[in-house]
Amino acid sequence: MTMDPENLKRSVMSALAGIVHPHTGEDIVSGGHVHNLEVDDEGRIRFSVLLRPEDPGSLVREARAAAEAVEGVQGVKVNVQLPQAGSSGPSPAAAGPRGASGGGASGGGLRPGSVPAPTPPPGLLSEVDHVVAVSSGKGGVGKSMVATNLAAALAREGLRVGLLDADIYGPNIPRMFGETRRPQVTGEKGREMIEPLEAHGVRLMSLGFLLDDEQPAIMRGPLIAGILKQFLEQVNWGPLDVLVVDMPPGTGDAQLSLVQTIDVHGAVMVSTPQAVSTGDVRRGVKMFERVNTPLLGVVENMAGEIFGEGGAEALAREMNLPFLGRVPLDVAVRRAGDAGTPTVLFQPDSPAGQALAQVAARVFEGLRKGAGAGAGVT
Repeated sequence: MTMDPENLKRSVMSALAGIVHPHTGEDIVSGGHVHNLEVDDEGRIRFSVLLRPEDPGSLVREARAAAEAVEGVQGVKVNVQLPQAGSSGPSPAAAGPRGASGGGASGGGLRPGSVPAPTPPPGLLSEVDHVVAVSSGKGGVGKSMVATNLAAALAREGLRVGLLDADIYGPNIPRMFGETRRPQVTGEKGREMIEPLEAHGVRLMSLGFLLDDEQPAIMRGPLIAGILKQFLEQVNWGPLDVLVVDMPPGTGDAQLSLVQTIDVHGAVMVSTPQAVSTGDVRRGVKMFERVNTPLLGVVENMAGEIFGEGGAEALAREMNLPFLGRVPLDVAVRRAGDAGTPTVLFQPDSPAGQALAQVAARVFEGLRKGAGAGAGVT
């Protein structure tokens, strides 16, 4: 029997009032984070959580879990609400890495060595031997597909592999691995850790695991940096030989936050053959060079009659970078993505499957040569 909506609403609000903001010490109801709580006759709950730039993204996850645990609740929908423009928040100078260059009309910008060296908290990723960022200058070039297959191919060879989905606006890793569960939280209050999910031998974390289906991540830069920091600090990655990071496209907050937080042992750039893609990748390469991140090489994706071929290889040659391989435009990639199984496992003998395995082997060799003797990469 469904509880009276008003009584259920009071019970949910009471449960939410039990969540204490780790920075202010106030509960999230008194602190003004919970808005527009509604209950329908079937026991379904809907409410908004206001996230300011200084708030931890874990508040949304905790609020959802608290509401779901209330007896009589049949479903929970949480909307993330951001502050209106002009409301309280950090000034542009304090809003994160963008302010580091000094910008402005004087032509300021990133210069080689201008980004501070990483200063990770003690013990951060201490059990992770190598971090590899998979990046691109623009979206739609298959970056997440390459990251997925790189991680799966390395795991298939017996390495301990994790995959962090840092593409906050387009978290596609859950679909590509066929994983829809929500991660569990363990540990004492105030020391909680998120347990990554595991699929096809790869440990996974993505914002897509924490959002409802089709819920957009409407966030400004400081929040993106905060979520990435949380995924690095509050996820129990455990011992890993390689942590692959699927970056969002471009050269923005996520890229700078990553290289300022941890040591990145190499970046893999993904491009389609045509000039509109390789031109953007060139900018991405320059960005990683200026933040002192080694480039492991360039992957050419979707090569074939439609997009042509050779453009990314020519770019790698021009910029004196390793060419990691050419992945043909292959229906096997689409089928694998729809099936939730990486191509190197779903159709390993397909042209794309073989090419992606070769890319992974060359990335592995680049880590061996460039990163020294880490456990598992020797």
